[in-house]
Parts: sequence; structure tokens; C-alpha cells
Amino acid sequence: MSRICQVSQRLRRRALTSASLLLLSTLALMPALLLAQGPTPGEQRAVRAFDAARTDKANALALEALLARMPKGGDLHMHLSGAVYAETFLKEAAADNLCVNPKTLSFAKNAGLAKDPPAGPICADGNVPAASVLQNQRLYDALVDAFSMRGFVPSAGVSGHDQFFATFDRFGGLDKSHAGEWLDEVATRAVAQNEQYLEVMQTPSFFELAPLWNSLGWPATPAGARIDSEGDATGTSRAELDALRTKLLAGGLGEEVALDAKEMDDALATRKRIEHCGEVSAVAACTVKIRYLYQVLRANPPQQVFAQTLLAFEVASADPNVVGLNFVQPEDARLSMSEYNRQMHMLDYLQRIYPKVHISLHAGELAPGLVPPDGLKFHVREAVELGHAERIGHGVDVMFETDPRGLLNEMAARHVMVEINLTSNDAILGVVPPHHPLPEYRAAHVPVALSTDDEGVSRIDLTHEYVRAAMEYGLGYLDLKAMARTSLEHSFLPGESLWQKPDDFTRVKAACVGQAAGPELPSAKCQALLKSSERTAEQWELERRFAAFEASLP
Repeated sequence: MSRICQVSQRLRRRALTSASLLLLSTLALMPALLLAQGPTPGEQRAVRAFDAARTDKANALALEALLARMPKGGDLHMHLSGAVYAETFLKEAAADNLCVNPKTLSFAKNAGLAKDPPAGPICADGNVPAASVLQNQRLYDALVDAFSMRGFVPSAGVSGHDQFFATFDRFGGLDKSHAGEWLDEVATRAVAQNEQYLEVMQTPSFFELAPLWNSLGWPATPAGARIDSEGDATGTSRAELDALRTKLLAGGLGEEVALDAKEMDDALATRKRIEHCGEVSAVAACTVKIRYLYQVLRANPPQQVFAQTLLAFEVASADPNVVGLNFVQPEDARLSMSEYNRQMHMLDYLQRIYPKVHISLHAGELAPGLVPPDGLKFHVREAVELGHAERIGHGVDVMFETDPRGLLNEMAARHVMVEINLTSNDAILGVVPPHHPLPEYRAAHVPVALSTDDEGVSRIDLTHEYVRAAMEYGLGYLDLKAMARTSLEHSFLPGESLWQKPDDFTRVKAACVGQAAGPELPSAKCQALLKSSERTAEQWELERRFAAFEASLP
């Protein structure tokens, strides 16, 4: 797999350019969007090319090169800071005049700036200016390894789980102004792989609220109350949560909404300036649409989690660039585990007040041995039934839940999608075939789509995940195509779907039946549907890309 990861960006760009040049000459080959029973001629070509590439023992990179060109729709599970490569952080740390602690291999604040030459940061004893790392190959390599999973080998007392989550504290401390540059980096990587949509998880600055949530505390446990294994039952009734919400809003939480929205919107604006979007000199990355999911930090006391969750609902209600929220941090952390049920009650309460806000939840990012057996029995189910999750991130422990078959059937019936992160599940949990539940989800008709999780930390991209799914799980071209369609079907973009029935990619809405997805304008009715729905428009664009890609194949 390491060789597959090394394919150059030049090859990917050349492949994408070739596909786009073929577009105008292949419109006549595009199938109308009333799909036949069975593969279209274009799909048959793609299946042949895919199967030939997968079995080409003389060229192990043939499949990667093909799938780099394949349209992939969206990546719905991506943490912004974890998506950036370590090399970017090192350059930005030098620009921010940060220092580096060579012992802990982490960034450190400077003690001021030198007034006399040479200019630069004043670093504590033992620390060195981040700029000097760029001239020290040994330290540079050590920091890249410390900031990622590159070269990591588990050792006594240090697992992949430990290394993965430790990276975030090591490269923390960079100025928030770099967020626009990070968005540009992920968009540039996405367009090189024929992706068109990203839902990026990000936590804006919110710690100014700390005095407020600390002053409120949390409802006290009544005398004589029954205490269960997961903690006390306070702070789960509507009356208790109503009172807390009222105090938070009256205490100034609303003022933070505008600040958080501005921080996230400013990053998007910076990204557009970098890419010259809307100008003659606009770069290809501008075509990648980006929206945010507000990250809530779950491994904290309940008063902080509730305050931040309320803030997330408020921001998502006010800013159209924020399309939903998600809970993050290690699911096996003590507070993540002990507070899990109470946090789902928080979501149940707030979702009823803000029903238009979408919810995707990390749930079941656990494996046997990481937590006690009882800890594997309820997370996915409570996320779906109590937390109102429309999508589940990871869902690795689903087969250890109580009545797993019933849960899978329920998820399929509700069309709850699972965001599949194969490399992340391997690195953090050690879960690989035949222990990964991807085949179980597919057999139960639960919608699934591939995503990257933290492509910078994992040193991968979405193409790598497509290759891994094909090679390790035996998925074919049509399986991967369905996953790409599923990603946009379950995006949190506003508007209705292009397809008549959820997760049924055989017939489009009546307004667009018989229309070819290409540059030529469709009928007036179909145009009206595309203009009325961002989601439909992105799905239509995906079908156009599939038609062009399949027509380009021999």
C-alpha cells in the first residue's frame, strides 16, 4: 500500500486534464439520466478498465492511477487540522515565529521577538526557532514523524491510537489565520482527485465562554438518587436543560455566535482569495465546494459540552456555510464514555428546538480491548435513536452492539449513512479485514461512503481509500460509483435530492428524466430543479463527471 500512496500529483493532474479535454467530443455517448436495468455502455467500459487495472500484476499502480481520475463526489468526514500535512505546519510555524521543543517534538510559544539582528523569536532554553528546522533535516524529519503516522511502529505502551491523537497537541498553537490556507490545501488535493464537495469539521475559538459555563456549573445530583454505571442522571430532563439554555443565552452566548461565524467565513474568504475564485485567473480548486461541520469537544465536563453544543446549533442556524455539527475527540476517553448517554440527551433536547440543523456523530470508533465489553454495546444505537444522527462516523463496533442485526436493519430503514474511514480504523484501532464491518453494512443495505478522516495525519488521500476498498474488500467499479453517489445523497447541502427514492440510483426526479448530464442546458423543468437545490446541482455535476470519465475509457 505504501507504493500506492506515492503516485505523483503530476500524474493525477494529467489524467484529469485528459478527461476534461475529452468531454466535448463525448457528449453523444452520455447516457440520459433514466438509467437502464444493468450497466450502461459507459459503465461496462469502466468495469473492464477497472478489472484490468486491479489484476495488472506488472503495474501495481495502475488501479491507483485509474481511481485518481474517477469522480468521487464528496468527502464527508474530514477534520481540518488533521487533513493538513505536517510540512505545511512547519512552514507556517516559521512564519508565525514559533519555537520548537526538540525533546517533546512540539511547537512552543516564543518569549518575544529579538530587537537586534538576527531577527526572529526568542525561545526558552533548549527550544529552537521553528525557522531553523527548515535547515535541520534530522529535526525536520523527526517533527514530520511526530505530527503524523509516517513511519510509526507501535512499541511497549505506545499504540497507534496513542500516536494518532497525540499529534494534535504537538502541532497546535498555529495562528487561526492559517485556516484559509488549510482550506486551500484540502481543496487543491481534492480537485486533483476529481472530488467536488467537502464537509470540513472545524472548532472555532470559543473559550471566551469558559467563565459563563463555569459560573453555571451543572445540576446537582439529588440526595438519594440512583447512580448508574455511566454516572448520575442529572442534566437530562427538559426542565433542567431549558434552564441551562436560558442562562447561557442570557449570559452572552449569542454574542459568540457572530464571532464564530465570522471566523469560519473569513477562512473561506481567504481560501477564495488564494485561489482567485471568480477571477479570470481562478485555479481549478475553486470548483470544490466546501461547507463546515461545527466540532463539539466531547471529552469535557457536561457544562462545557452543553454550552458548546448549544453554540454549535446556534451557529449552524445562523450561518449557511455551517451545515451541521459533530462530536469529536477520542470516543474511549473517560468523559467521552461516562458522559455518552447524557450527551445524547443533550442532542435530543437541542435537536427538537433546532430541527433544521443536521447531525453527524462519531459513534462506535471503538474496538474490543480498548474499552470494557459493556462500552461496545450502545454507542451507535444511542447516536441514531437518541442523538438524531443522520450519519455515523466510523461505526466500527456495530457488530458488538446489543442486537446488531436489528440495529443494521433500523439504520437501513432510516437511511442512516456510515462514513467509512479504512486507514484511520487500521491505524487507530487496528481493525482490518476480516474484522471491519464494512461488508456487514453493505449486506444490510446501510448506505456507506468512503472518507479520509485525517488525511494529513494518516498521510493518505481519498484515492488511497478507494484503492484500499477495492483491494482489501473486493469492491468493484460499480460499488465505488454507488459510494460516490451516496456521499452527495447524504451531504448536508440544502435542497432535495436528484433521485426519486433515497439511496436508489436508478431513476432521477421526473423533471430531469431523459436529460443528459452535460454542458448543454437541460430542459426548463430540470434547470428549475437544479437551481432550487444545491444538493441536486452537485449530484447532477457528479453524473456529468461520470459520463465524461466513462466515455474517456477505451
